[in-house]
Amino acid sequence: MAARDSGPAPEVQFDTLAVHAGQEPDELTGAVAPPIYQTSTFRQEGVGRPKGGFEYARTQNPTRERFERAVAALEGGGEGIAFASGSATTAAIADLAGPEDEVVVGDDVYGGTFRYLDKVRRPTGVVTKWVDLAGDRDSLWEALSDRTKLVWFETPSNPLLKITDIRATVATVRERYGDGHTRPRIVVDNTFASPALQRPLDLGVDIVFHSATKYLAGHSDTVIGVAVTRDAAVAERLRFLQNSMGAVPGPFDCFLALRGLRTLHLRVERHSANAAAVAAFLATRDDVDLVAYPGLADGRHAHPGAAVAAGQMRLGGGMVSFIPAAGGRHSRTARDRAVAICESTRIFALAESLGGVESLIELPAVMTHASVTGSPLEVPEALIRLSVGIESPDDLIADLRRALDEA
Repeated sequence: MAARDSGPAPEVQFDTLAVHAGQEPDELTGAVAPPIYQTSTFRQEGVGRPKGGFEYARTQNPTRERFERAVAALEGGGEGIAFASGSATTAAIADLAGPEDEVVVGDDVYGGTFRYLDKVRRPTGVVTKWVDLAGDRDSLWEALSDRTKLVWFETPSNPLLKITDIRATVATVRERYGDGHTRPRIVVDNTFASPALQRPLDLGVDIVFHSATKYLAGHSDTVIGVAVTRDAAVAERLRFLQNSMGAVPGPFDCFLALRGLRTLHLRVERHSANAAAVAAFLATRDDVDLVAYPGLADGRHAHPGAAVAAGQMRLGGGMVSFIPAAGGRHSRTARDRAVAICESTRIFALAESLGGVESLIELPAVMTHASVTGSPLEVPEALIRLSVGIESPDDLIADLRRALDEA
């Protein structure tokens, strides 16, 4: 079957695109809600003549194609390739590097990304170099070599919310290798920002991907991943891996994620506004040692990457991380206060994941990032990560104030 390319995005605003991309009325009935093709196989018109190219649902599914087309359009064009989870997407992209190849990766990433690269790919001969890509340009330049296959990072990163300058990273890679087909491919995990805030492909990145479980789907009711690329050769390889590995999302998961996209622009604006309010509140507390939020540009908790973030993100996003100070009413250590805060909030639910309409709180060191313990990527034991939802900001701040006061 021919590659499915979304082509250039229509000349409409992102808000309109979010509502309509991949959401065209059903060709058969005109239904404005796209149908769910809950089928494993398709009747063919003749031997070797599948109707519309559809032959088996691992390889093609109309609901999945709508989701892939929608995300590709929101990311600014190219081809979307959906997988059963963000981790399955990670595995497929990492397969672009083979034995003795090197992958330069930002030194703050989701724990599952570290686990896969370190525990699965490293034994096969893939070398991973963990580099502070949010630091100066020299760190990246020194890490690059003739064996570098991929340059991979999150921005904002998980969970420290580091900001990597996408334009500068692209420029460094192209200065080192030129722009031929042999240069390393640049990969950005855009999960924390979403295309509503940041479009890395427009800044020269080769592959952008998401744990679409998070902001894209937005309702904590499905697990799904997706990659988008404008590179035809990369798209062909990822599509081959999608079919060969079989780690594909079911049609109902695609339907849920597709439905979530229709309100992405509205949700992300509210997530960002609420997160900015929460970060500003935390920054006023004397019993908070660190606040990490890309939208904080002033004060003692000003984010070191705030200016870069403002240049590549439309808003600051919905994620906030902070470290409480030791002490408090019970004279606890910072870690013990962090645990007490996580276990006492009433609106913020203690749970892994992020990007849903509800607010979540977690302790990365023993939850989402337990796998990096003892590694160069180990996160502070008292770091708290917030996924700020779309509830009333006053209620969210009151919830945190009470938890901090009591911790």
